[in-house]
Amino acid sequence: MTIEGELFAEMARWPIYDPHSHIDPHRPAARHLDEVLGYHYYTELAHSAGMPADLVAPGLDPETRARNLAMWLDRIDTTVQYSWLIEIARTFHRFPHDRITPSSIGELLDLADHRKDGDAWDREVWTATRLEAVFLTNDFDDPLEGWDTSQYVPCLRTDDLVLRLHEPRTIERLRAATGVEVHDLAGLRSAIGKLFERFVGRGARACAISLPPDFLPRRATPRRAVTPIRKAIHGMDLRPDEREEIRCAAFWTLAEFCADYRLPFDLMIGPVRNVYPAGVAGGRDLFDRRVSLHDYRELFNHFSGVTFPVSTLSPDAAAELVAYSWIFPNVLPMGHWWYSNVPAFIAADLRARIQALPKVKLLGYYSDAYKLEFILPKFNMYRRVLAGVLADEAIRGRGWTAEQALEVARLILLDNPRRVFGRGDGAAS
Repeated sequence: MTIEGELFAEMARWPIYDPHSHIDPHRPAARHLDEVLGYHYYTELAHSAGMPADLVAPGLDPETRARNLAMWLDRIDTTVQYSWLIEIARTFHRFPHDRITPSSIGELLDLADHRKDGDAWDREVWTATRLEAVFLTNDFDDPLEGWDTSQYVPCLRTDDLVLRLHEPRTIERLRAATGVEVHDLAGLRSAIGKLFERFVGRGARACAISLPPDFLPRRATPRRAVTPIRKAIHGMDLRPDEREEIRCAAFWTLAEFCADYRLPFDLMIGPVRNVYPAGVAGGRDLFDRRVSLHDYRELFNHFSGVTFPVSTLSPDAAAELVAYSWIFPNVLPMGHWWYSNVPAFIAADLRARIQALPKVKLLGYYSDAYKLEFILPKFNMYRRVLAGVLADEAIRGRGWTAEQALEVARLILLDNPRRVFGRGDGAAS
């Protein structure tokens, strides 16, 4: 066995600690193959390869969608995403074939039908994956009830509070979730405080947000924010500068509460929404290369006590993320997100991070998965890349032993995420 193979084999024995996903804790595993094939990677790649978008329209029945997509899988079978699909089929459903084709899709549909298994299937996938914890993406008005929060860890997702606070529906949801009548900036702060109290009380260990490239975080000016917030609350039209003032006020307030409650604030920076309106659901967004972490310098400096795990969407933003993580103690590179989640990009990013940064700052990977079945193949992809980089860079390049390389791998995959995301203690400072 090669050095890379030995490293991977050892990593594959470890549990998985997944600090970011979109798993539904009430239905975490896929009951039907359509819930796997419906992942946006497959629909958008097939559509890019020529499949009409209406063949996977939401109104179709699940089996029809799955069979339609199967007719186009041969066009994307060179992609790493297809390899995840094959690993899911073989590992969890004992699919005996090398390829998923129109002639074999019926067999896989039968093997992957777990609608009668219910929670037992969730537990089976959890055990087979060797999961330790999976972090969720919870709307601010999620009741956070009905699951084990030590396994499925809540995370306060705040996009709506920052980017859509000017919409009357968001204000109504905030009132319903907190019991606070939001009339002004003070009311908004009180309501956000109630959210943090509830989330941390239910075991949340992070706050997270996905931000567009045109967002410029800056310290809020309460006097300037008063009128825009009042106008938003009363459903009045807002000028662009007033919307920006609301976004800054809400975002800065969230960062303040992250400082109070000692929660990491995950920043996922870069997506531009609806670039391709004719695309399939989930396949319409891209990135803008003009985004820069320079815009976040005031935030990182002001909140020196807040840990900011940062993901950037553009692959060529990786060098800047390494530089900011190099200088700022509270900035950590986190995972390989979306369009950067390709082995070629991961390997280059990993090599730079290992060469340039303190090993205690490396947050290796997260699945971003919507169903449990995707966590294992995604983490295995990352483990293989990590094994290759460590074998080449550390063992052959620097003369490390395999034990030294595995110590670093364990930090990247387990020890660092456990430490960074295990700090929420349920009380404000």
